Amino acid sequence: YGCFIGDFAPAAYRTTAVEVAIKDHRKGERWPTHYHQSVTEINVLLHGVMKINGTYMMPGDIFVVDPGEIVTPAFVRRCEVIVVKIPGIRGDKVITCT
Repeated sequence: YGCFIGDFAPAAYRTTAVEVAIKDHRKGERWPTHYHQSVTEINVLLHGVMKINGTYMMPGDIFVVDPGEIVTPAFVRRCEVIVVKIPGIRGDKVITCT
């Protein structure tokens, strides 16, 4: 799994307009608190249970993270997530704490 559309090589389709990935996260995984400077991130939880900013997400849930919105994701069960970032700007994520 991972990114397959975006501004990187190799990519199924190379573009700066969008980045698309299928992410696999293990149970108990925690990502650092962060935000994106310019990117809007659209997520679809395919499988598992995750918690983002204290809200539990279940399979089929869609959540949008707007530019500047601070998030703290945690993976309660193994998760598969489709992630779409618009635009596909590399290095846009800012870690606020670990």
